[in-house]
Amino acid sequence: MRIGVIGSGAMATALGGAWARAGHDVLVGGRDPGAASRAAAAAGGGTRNGTPADAAESGEAVLVAVPADAARRVVGELAAELAGRTLLDCTVPMAPGPDGPVVTTAGGPDSVAAQLAAAAPGARVAKVFGICHESIWTLDRPSFCGAPLAVPFCTDDPAAAALVTGLVSSMGCTPLPCGGLARAGLLESAAVLAIGIWRSGGEARHVFPAPALAPGAVDDEQL
Repeated sequence: MRIGVIGSGAMATALGGAWARAGHDVLVGGRDPGAASRAAAAAGGGTRNGTPADAAESGEAVLVAVPADAARRVVGELAAELAGRTLLDCTVPMAPGPDGPVVTTAGGPDSVAAQLAAAAPGARVAKVFGICHESIWTLDRPSFCGAPLAVPFCTDDPAAAALVTGLVSSMGCTPLPCGGLARAGLLESAAVLAIGIWRSGGEARHVFPAPALAPGAVDDEQL
């Protein structure tokens, strides 16, 4: 698969590297040519570098790996180049708050993913890859407790869902569809909640044990 990456930070490098290891053709595009070159070199696997427009034009899939508050503007400037492509939104809209990080969108249908869909109406948008810290994507075929990492995603477009499913599977992970873009805000909020837990010294992985692990558990749907 050909994948363009808009951005040259830690997430761009980590995911670009994961895709290069999986055999995909990756191009990292950044406004700073030096930063884009360094990110491409760090990703390895023959990853190329260029401008954001190069990244938008080069891939069947295009990752948006820029700060959440800049994502809509950046995508809007590249709307023509992104038409017909699957746009992967890994951004986390977050700011410091008195009790820990808070979500900066309004909630409900207002998510960065929805904003990107409005900014580039010709693109197929999927919210994906934003739950995990970038360090997880530096692992080869990440698995935990004997199971491949599950990667949740939201999209309204069947073609985007198929592309994300194939891409996640190629990384040795399990695709986890979570509904349409109207639910993308839930993934953004979940990411902010997990970040707050980690920063407080807690373990987010301990928060969601499967109900089936409890002896005598009854499925909620049966109540």
